[in-house]
Amino acid sequence: MSAQQVAKRGPMPVAYFGIAVGLLALANAWRVGVHLWQLPQTVSAVLSAAALAVWLSLLIAYAGKWLAQREAALAEIRHPVQSAFAALGLVSSLLAAQLLLPWWRPAALLVFGIAVTGQLALALHLYGRFWQGGFAPEQVTPTIYLPMVAQNFVAGTAAAGFGWPQVGALFFGVGAFAWLAMESMILHRAAVHEPLPEALRPTLGIQLAPPVVGGVSYLAVSSGAPDLLAQAMLGYGLFQALLLLRLLPWIRRQPFAPSYWGFSFGVAALPTLAMRMAERGDTGPAAWLAPALFVAANLIIGALAWKTLGLLLQGKLLPPQAAAPASAAAVAEVAVKQN
Repeated sequence: MSAQQVAKRGPMPVAYFGIAVGLLALANAWRVGVHLWQLPQTVSAVLSAAALAVWLSLLIAYAGKWLAQREAALAEIRHPVQSAFAALGLVSSLLAAQLLLPWWRPAALLVFGIAVTGQLALALHLYGRFWQGGFAPEQVTPTIYLPMVAQNFVAGTAAAGFGWPQVGALFFGVGAFAWLAMESMILHRAAVHEPLPEALRPTLGIQLAPPVVGGVSYLAVSSGAPDLLAQAMLGYGLFQALLLLRLLPWIRRQPFAPSYWGFSFGVAALPTLAMRMAERGDTGPAAWLAPALFVAANLIIGALAWKTLGLLLQGKLLPPQAAAPASAAAVAEVAVKQN
């Protein structure tokens, strides 16, 4: 990227943490595969290191945004849609803590402590704002899952990984009941209001995540063979995956952008759930589907990474820099269109 291209590009949108979420989730899936299928440990380690490097780079870039372009960062947090993407920074940190745990427990514990405190504060802030009303129907999109559902499910899985399954169960409960409450709102908005603008349609990929990320969390905080609830969550996740395939031609009217990473968390968690079930003794559909789902996840996230790298090399990954100072609301509207 040339210096001229850099000068014309704006700061990193907070939604770009979705890239780290997808890579970290895939790296966690590989770790399960190493244990379950004796996959190459070297590949798993390299992928984990690369995912952690991307996560750390995005953290540094986002911290720089708060230091150098504070108004743009504040605009995102104040925006009714864009603010939900801030949860991705904390979700990615919780996933990073899980990856760090076998290598360096003190560092993993530090990252977990900061992330779990931050996710609780952010969830209370954004969910409290939601309860105060004033949201337009077009602002109710699958992004509302991120602060209350995604954060709590991943916090539950991470807590169990540190040896605190009872604490993890508390987070799982918050995520599960929030998911049930929000799904009907999103479906109602989709069915009776105007279709999502093309720029926001890739956010529908988030719809895949709750049942499968929740299923991984449920297995983490429970014990024994996968029960009816685990089977049901896998089944609903598979149905959501088929539904997204049916909607893909409609979604793809939006040209590729980093917003397509919204698919990646669910895409990585779906095989992880099936693999965890097989690991716990399931010999039914989960065990049969796990290898195919794992291969598909690698291909899909690999394609997302390849296309994103292409945008980076072309100097088009970051959104254009505003020509003149704009209001906080205007900056946030531009960010939504870019993401």
